[in-house]
Amino acid sequence: QVQLVESGGGSVQPGGSLSLSCKASGSISVLNAMGWYRQAPGKERELVASETSGGVKNYAESVKGRFTISKDNGDNTVILQMNNLRPEDTAVYYCYYRYAYSSAPDNWGQGTQVIVSS
Repeated sequence: QVQLVESGGGSVQPGGSLSLSCKASGSISVLNAMGWYRQAPGKERELVASETSGGVKNYAESVKGRFTISKDNGDNTVILQMNNLRPEDTAVYYCYYRYAYSSAPDNWGQGTQVIVSS
């Protein structure tokens, strides 16, 4: 089992920036992936960004060029830097951890709210 503790989030005006951080602890594997999903009210949870322990990054089309994910394998931490935020980025953001052999996230963080509004 992997425990995930998130920090960051909050409220910001359109065009602003926020940073989310997530630290993993517990049964960490050398081969893994970490990243972020988000869920807006009335919508399904969607993948925002991910990075594998080998450094392969993946972004949703809607955030490319605005969000940057960075993963520290030594510290088991992943950070999502969100720039030029839009109202449609408003959602609860969930950190996840996935073992390399898994096809879906194995563990989830508690979620952190991001609100983009003027």
